[in-house]
Amino acid sequence: MSRAAKIFAAAKQNPQGLSFAETQALAVAAGFALKRVNGSHHIYAKTGIPEPINLQRDGKGAKGYQVRQVLGLITKYKIEIK
Repeated sequence: MSRAAKIFAAAKQNPQGLSFAETQALAVAAGFALKRVNGSHHIYAKTGIPEPINLQRDGKGAKGYQVRQVLGLITKYKIEIK
C-alpha cells in the first residue's frame, strides 16, 4: 500500500487527525497541483475538475472540514490515488 493510500485510509477514519503535509500529499496524489498561495490559503486545482481545493493550516494539522472536502472530491469524481 502506497503512502498516499495509507493517508487516504487514515483520512476516512479520522479527518481531524491529518497533518497539513499529509493533506497536501493526498491532494497531490489525487492529481491536484498547487496553483497559488494567497496568505494562509493554499489553492490546488486539477484539469477537468471545476472545484478547487483550498487548504489552510490549523496548528500542525489541516482544518477538518477541508480534509472532508478533499475526500468528497476524490469520491465524487472517482479519482484514483497514485
